[in-house]
Amino acid sequence: MNRREVYENLFSAKALFIAGVIIMPALLFNPITEYRVIQFLFFWFLTWFSGRKVNFIFTILITLFIITFNQLVPYGRIIFSIGAFKITSGALEAGIHRAVTLQGLVMLSRVTIRQDLKIPGSFGQLLGESLNMFAAVMNRKYRITGKNLFKEIDSLMLELSGEPPTNLQPHAAEVRTKPAGFIIIAVLIVLSWLPWFFL
Repeated sequence: MNRREVYENLFSAKALFIAGVIIMPALLFNPITEYRVIQFLFFWFLTWFSGRKVNFIFTILITLFIITFNQLVPYGRIIFSIGAFKITSGALEAGIHRAVTLQGLVMLSRVTIRQDLKIPGSFGQLLGESLNMFAAVMNRKYRITGKNLFKEIDSLMLELSGEPPTNLQPHAAEVRTKPAGFIIIAVLIVLSWLPWFFL
């Protein structure tokens, strides 16, 4: 049994979703950039450990793009300059802060949102379908190579539009969280909030 199968059999989709909701504020409201970097790396490790594909190059490129974009409004001490382009300490820290926050949320969603997630009620159904679509896109993003970006995105959207909603697809009985799964989730929540004890 590989890591993905262990992950899917150990936790229910609902338990993972609730864990994600509890963990998310630990990242979003953490004011210390260094701690956010640690949290991002932790979520990245969880993504890999759950058997999900982690596109290292794609993650690095998005991170570099966000950091570079923040340098367009320089502030703080000038670290070095390339012509008229200046790298400043304030803009650099802000760029890293925003980049790891975005990428951390992406990694967290990949671990805690599964396509078999069901949320009761009309709003829950809408939210569930939106989250399922997001999960499906994230699971397929490695197919976008950048050689013909718009054509690849168009093909991805057409592929996803042809899939029936998850709740209409035949599937096995709902997975229940195992006792070991509850223990692991509790540990992950504590570890995710751990940087707050050092603020």
